Amino acid sequence: MTFAAAAASPLPLAAPTDVGVSPSRLARLHGFMDEVTGAGGYLGGVTLVVRDGRIVDWRAYGHRDLARSEPMPRDAIFRIYSMTKTVTSVAVLMLVEEGRIALDDPVARYLPELDERMVFAGGSADAPRLRPARAAVTIRGLLTHTAGFPAGLEGDGEAVKLLERADPHGASDLRGFVARLARVPLAADPGTRFGYDGASTEVLARLVEVVSGQAFDAFLQQRLLAPLRMPDTGFRVPESQRGRVADLTVMGDDGVLTRDKGPSAERPGAPLNAYPSGAGGLYSTAGDYARFCQMLLYGGELEGVRVLGRKTVELMLQNHLTMLDPPVTQFSDAEGFGLGGYVVLDVARRGRPGSVGQFGWAGAASTSFTLDPRERLIAILMLQHLPREIDGDLPRIGGRFQTLVYQSLE
Repeated sequence: MTFAAAAASPLPLAAPTDVGVSPSRLARLHGFMDEVTGAGGYLGGVTLVVRDGRIVDWRAYGHRDLARSEPMPRDAIFRIYSMTKTVTSVAVLMLVEEGRIALDDPVARYLPELDERMVFAGGSADAPRLRPARAAVTIRGLLTHTAGFPAGLEGDGEAVKLLERADPHGASDLRGFVARLARVPLAADPGTRFGYDGASTEVLARLVEVVSGQAFDAFLQQRLLAPLRMPDTGFRVPESQRGRVADLTVMGDDGVLTRDKGPSAERPGAPLNAYPSGAGGLYSTAGDYARFCQMLLYGGELEGVRVLGRKTVELMLQNHLTMLDPPVTQFSDAEGFGLGGYVVLDVARRGRPGSVGQFGWAGAASTSFTLDPRERLIAILMLQHLPREIDGDLPRIGGRFQTLVYQSLE
């Protein structure tokens, strides 16, 4: 994988006024970002705003390193964690378009170890009561987090313990991940709830391997990342480019920012997992991810490269939780879920500017993206901080960032 050495413009540039964006109102975003990346705040960040396929604002703030000695570059590389899930979803939909799989296929047709699923029905992790699942786990269920895997919801505690004992994340490859997961009962019947988890997307990554005959990372590189010219996106960063990786912080118990202790924090650019994690393993830049988002806004095509068909992208951006009542996620009663990201259903209930049909997701280390077909808009926020539920931690700013982007539209 070849990582770019300089921050060339990932998409065409435009003056904000040329595409209906107010420069003076964008200045509010700049002031806010300067404030939150100042002393005592986030180390630094990158924001990128695209309208009508052209970049109108792309800025770096603060510093790349914990010592606050190196300015944050616009082409800084970030661990995007769960923003990987949307990329994995596109890979799966490419195989759907080829007729090799279908959304409502049982996943056990391709991964037989996941056949005859059992559901945790009571008891404890040491003495569980199990019953057969009332429906099969489907590919759509994996894409929409409705497969029923333990997800930390109310009542999931003992099933989560069984998942932790199986330790699928300790596997050396995706085959091993699925083999370990197959020993764990579901926490609910497939199709009966939204329960956000990483296991579903790791299964999808393994599904891509089995159906395509390629390793998941090789498939992504050959079929998606290289064609879209996303050179700074991958599961590891080459040694020559690791100086561009932003430091990953957590708030210490003493109220002082410190570097996280995970392997990718201690060795920036190292793989986040032993296997290519479709749920959260990618590194990327704001510029690269903007190209991915623009491909979706353009209906599956960018600069003459078609990744998906227009109707498949329309399907991807629809709410697929209509079998639930209400058809929303565990995180917001104003958002449903498409194939790889939230879908805004009710702007007023959500409580900030946006559009019905707006689509996006976030990563665990404070990265986020949104794309808005109605406004032909993309907004990307890249930070590198793992929040903790403790007093004095840094404020979560994704919602305020989006408000400041939307208020700049003329």
